[in-house]
Amino acid sequence: MFDWYIGLLAFSGLVMLVMAAVKSGQSEASRWINGILGVVYLGYACYLQFFFDGGSYLIFFQAFIVPVMMVVNFVRSTNWTALTTKPTPTQQAWRAYQKEQERQERARR
Repeated sequence: MFDWYIGLLAFSGLVMLVMAAVKSGQSEASRWINGILGVVYLGYACYLQFFFDGGSYLIFFQAFIVPVMMVVNFVRSTNWTALTTKPTPTQQAWRAYQKEQERQERARR
């Protein structure tokens, strides 16, 4: 259970750091919060893995609500149309040619 907790903390920290690095649509404050919390989560996971000698510790599963909320905020605020690729003029011409060929094929039937 302890190893799973460390793994989830590290994964949450990495996800928040990646979200902080993406500049599409998020406010500056949201990116800073993601970055700071990502470092905190990753740092705590490293502390527990490499420096914690044993004894008692508390597992706060409520701490994983924050990364979920940050992911929801990230998905809502991301400008997805800016991230999608638009066809080049050559691709547009090829698609128009294909549609014309399909139209002519249907007209012959």
